[in-house]
Amino acid sequence: MEREEGLDGLGDLAVHIILSKLGPADNVRVSCVSKWLRLSASDDSLWAQFCLQDLHLSTPQDHHGNRAPSFKAAYQLWREAFAMYPWPLVIRVKRCWDKLRKWLGDNFPEAEATLRRGASESEIEQLQTLLKVKLPLPTRLLYRFHDGQELTGQEHSAKSRGSLLGIIGGYSFYHHLVNVYLLPISQVIVETRGIIRHLGFSRRSKYIVVAASAAYSEKLFFLNCTNGQLYVGTRNLHIDGEMIQCVPNALIRSVHDLHGDRQLDAMLLWLEEHGRRLEDGIIKVREEGNVRSISQFPEVAPLCSSAVTNGVRVRASAVFVPEFADLQDEAEKYLFAYSIRMSLLPEGCIIDGKTFNSCQLNWRHWIIHANEDIVSDVDGEAVIGQFPLLYPGEDEFVYESCTPLSSSSGSVEGSFIFVPGRLAEPKGNSFEVQVARFPLRQPDYVF
Repeated sequence: MEREEGLDGLGDLAVHIILSKLGPADNVRVSCVSKWLRLSASDDSLWAQFCLQDLHLSTPQDHHGNRAPSFKAAYQLWREAFAMYPWPLVIRVKRCWDKLRKWLGDNFPEAEATLRRGASESEIEQLQTLLKVKLPLPTRLLYRFHDGQELTGQEHSAKSRGSLLGIIGGYSFYHHLVNVYLLPISQVIVETRGIIRHLGFSRRSKYIVVAASAAYSEKLFFLNCTNGQLYVGTRNLHIDGEMIQCVPNALIRSVHDLHGDRQLDAMLLWLEEHGRRLEDGIIKVREEGNVRSISQFPEVAPLCSSAVTNGVRVRASAVFVPEFADLQDEAEKYLFAYSIRMSLLPEGCIIDGKTFNSCQLNWRHWIIHANEDIVSDVDGEAVIGQFPLLYPGEDEFVYESCTPLSSSSGSVEGSFIFVPGRLAEPKGNSFEVQVARFPLRQPDYVF
């Protein structure tokens, strides 16, 4: 086959390397120059590289997961399926979902199984028509990949204990249980219509409900389709529509721009941050009994403190609880839930060189700060009415409680009084166990 003048001295490998540096769009242009270059630019190993770089595909498949005849065909199918969207945004949204699905598949496969197939353009158009909104471009793309979660049957009917397969997760304290999932388009329409009527929002309101708690405690997330910001309802949501933003405003841009590569709305930023927190181990799946769920209580420093005293380890962290915030109450404007995890190390309880194979909590002492001012100094018996008895190597004893705060940041520190052995049969003198200071803070990203 005749080669182009000027390329005679180049072998097939050199041409392949040059074409691989050009990228998909330039390869299509090069293929128009000659039959020889068309053949070289159609090499499927070249398109396998492009599929891996752009789409993280190791096998040729379309956006529904169906097998494609070649990598080049797969790449073309993806470009055709998302032709109306800026390609860099398609790549970013796909990578966001890929990270979430990878983590869920490895750590929480039963939750991954609830992700629905992507919505069609006609389904998205129907939502926009019925609710009289225009979805921000990143959110529209997010729905093209996965149309929220499908919580049916046992998960959705078991509201007495809550459906705990929400991929955003949640927390519990006392009788308050939250577990947040992503709504499918059909439910977005139903929930948004109901909320707008109930709250008295204008029918011209551009808010839609995109995420909610599937457990029996209400928590609602609203996307403003005009400015692309995500909000969560407070205690006053049903009184005056009070909400708190969930993502820094400065990061949101060009939410309706069909051109360029800078489109970012709060929904995409929120899910990317959630994926990062999961991937970095900041939050994890927690198992209580036979129920597994993603817990929003942080597990690593500096958001989670850890201290060991005489063989007793205490870990502590807190989450902001926006649905109980009251921005009009100067004294108790914010509420934070905190989780305390205590355990006895395998070597047991060691006091003055003597080892004991158990110890039991008797007393607690908490110092709570708003900013750096002490606002509460509490002493009391037990924790939530319990006197945990610890044995070496057993699972952590976990309990949750909460505290209101007048400011958006503060901290908690304190100590527990334990006795070696049991309270009924102490084996020695009581000793103090440190609870290292842990932060109370309204985060930049609210979940």
